[in-house]
Amino acid sequence: MRFCSHSRSAEKNSEEISASLAGDLAAGSEESALFKTIGWISAGLGAVALGLFVGRELRLRYKFSHRTPYDFYAHAGDEEDVDFGLGI
Repeated sequence: MRFCSHSRSAEKNSEEISASLAGDLAAGSEESALFKTIGWISAGLGAVALGLFVGRELRLRYKFSHRTPYDFYAHAGDEEDVDFGLGI
């Protein structure tokens, strides 16, 4: 909302007042559109971040609940060759 620094006097006619109000409303609608755009973008980014976080948590819980007995052993699921501890 814009506030005028000068007071409106009774000397102004209605055309001047309506013209100044129309100018203020046009500037206000541009600012309002900018704030709405920024608000929607920030809300969208927040929703994406929340979705990524919730999806990661659900995936980790799914993986944790579908473990096999072999997952309790050391190096279970490692794809690398293990050269230590074999007497080589």
